[in-house]
Amino acid sequence: MQTKATVLPRRQLWSFASGVPASTWVCLAWIAVIVVIGASAQWIAPYEYLQQSPLTRFAAPGKLPEYLLGTDHLGRDLLSNLLVATQTTLMIALIGSVICAFIGTSLGFLAAHFGGWIDNLIMGFADAMSSVPFIIIALGVLAAFGSSPLLFVFLVGIFNWWRYARLTRGLVLSANQEGYAEAARIVGVPSLSIYLRHILPNIAGPLIVQLTVNFPEIILLESGLSFLGLGIQPPATSLGLMVADGRNYLAIAWWLAALPGLIIVLTTLSISLLGDFLRDRFDARLR
Repeated sequence: MQTKATVLPRRQLWSFASGVPASTWVCLAWIAVIVVIGASAQWIAPYEYLQQSPLTRFAAPGKLPEYLLGTDHLGRDLLSNLLVATQTTLMIALIGSVICAFIGTSLGFLAAHFGGWIDNLIMGFADAMSSVPFIIIALGVLAAFGSSPLLFVFLVGIFNWWRYARLTRGLVLSANQEGYAEAARIVGVPSLSIYLRHILPNIAGPLIVQLTVNFPEIILLESGLSFLGLGIQPPATSLGLMVADGRNYLAIAWWLAALPGLIIVLTTLSISLLGDFLRDRFDARLR
């Protein structure tokens, strides 16, 4: 027999699900597929992605039954390369997004907590970073110090940190004026505990939305830098690197650049649409 306590969450879940547009469900389905690929690319790939077969190079999709999506200029299975490249791009975007969110959120808390010259310094640096296209900074750093994987991940990790800093600072200043934060201070709760246990959970919604906005931008940044030859280097692969390799053969093998490009477009579009939906749900002003 179902109790009232078990029926209520089901009704809330059904109410939430019924309010989700069909386009958002499609985006969620694609994101789920991409997540599975990112977690298990090596196991589900039909071939080793570096395995070459010169006799079957430039095979079109569907031409050979053993190569479902065709082969590239070295005779490598394109499906296996796409799976591994998607995994690499997603891992870089995920690590970069986490680093970016941590740095920006931490600086936002520091600016809101100390105020004064520390607040002015952090926000002034954020204004300076936002006024310069980040890809120019990335190109300069990578050209000067070389394209090492660690440096590349660090660069994408500081991409758009200032957005998190500005957002966090405003949310924390607003939360400090509310009753629960002031009540915790009155009873002697340390500031760090107030920020981590009380304020952060209450402002997590807008930060998650910002993460969904920043994630596809990092995917595009990684793809752009790899396309220019300053990102992921062979023998590793990524979606941007596959597009860069395939551009030289567009006249005879369009699928080499079109398929990884299509994955980039669908993934960034799906995450962006999901971010718009979450923003509408979390932001009371938009409701």
